[in-house]
Amino acid sequence: MTQALNHRSYLNENYEDGDEEDNESLEFLGDAVLGFLVGELLYRRYKEDHNLKPKKLTRLRSLLVDEKQLAKFAVQLRIGKKMRLGKGAKKDGGRQNPALLSDIFEAIIGAYFIDSNLMNLRSFVNKIFQPVADYLMSLDNDLVDTKAKFQQWALEKIEQIPKYESNKCGGSDNKPNFLSRVFVANRMYGEGKSRSKKYPEKLAAENALAKLKQEGLI
Repeated sequence: MTQALNHRSYLNENYEDGDEEDNESLEFLGDAVLGFLVGELLYRRYKEDHNLKPKKLTRLRSLLVDEKQLAKFAVQLRIGKKMRLGKGAKKDGGRQNPALLSDIFEAIIGAYFIDSNLMNLRSFVNKIFQPVADYLMSLDNDLVDTKAKFQQWALEKIEQIPKYESNKCGGSDNKPNFLSRVFVANRMYGEGKSRSKKYPEKLAAENALAKLKQEGLI
């Protein structure tokens, strides 16, 4: 389990001889295992609801395993205090960084899978993910396509379609981060960042809607 807590910055400063490994391989495994277990949870939990389409379950699974939600789980489990970070990463606020917290959470899931068994891991995942899944299902608006919702607002209020600009913004060559900004009439309304190329635009639209709500415009 110690390997799951090892950020590469920590090993670069403390283990130049390669005696220990970082958590990236466990993170890869944890990501795959989480996708399977959360998908299974949603199937078993809502399979009797014949009106629930696979597209909505896919959207719900995406919300549950995205960087933002996994970071919340990491905070709840107080994983940040246990992360082994280099001095630079600590100084940059690594213990509160959603991307690092999400990575560590996935790595711990990967380590749990290897050190224990699938039944125990399934029980753990169900315990922490099921209440959040039920809450999101109770708030149907959270499952609405945020890009479509923001576009509807932009067309009604400004009569223009939002435009998204997406670029790589850090990370490694193998695991880049992506940043998207959404504009309407040359004004930026929101931005979103994610390790997955699929999600930054959604997060940018979500950020834009949150700002509009805060300003009393929706």
